[in-house]
Amino acid sequence: MLDVTPLQTAVDALADRLRALPQSRLDQGAAAEALALARRLATRAQLLERPGESPYELPDAGMFAVGDQLAVAGHDLVEALRGAAARLADGTGDSDAKAAPAGELAEAVRDVRAVADRC
Repeated sequence: MLDVTPLQTAVDALADRLRALPQSRLDQGAAAEALALARRLATRAQLLERPGESPYELPDAGMFAVGDQLAVAGHDLVEALRGAAARLADGTGDSDAKAAPAGELAEAVRDVRAVADRC
């Protein structure tokens, strides 16, 4: 079983921090950087859940919603990684997939932590 706790914890901590930031910090780039991260996480989740289909872009719901958008995108990726790992474990997954769920997980955690360091 793939332990997705590090991603879920990192996403939740950053989302909470974004929700508490003052408008001035969000305006200085934190919101834009967090939205870009949320979009990357959402794209990863969609590619895992629907390989071969074009992912949609997460809309910009405004700077005050970016913490919630990040939380939703991150939790979607957590569930997509769990599903991909389960499919590989039971033999129904594509063993030639571009990236194994564990690799995707590690990359996503690094990405979230890097943005958290800058926000």
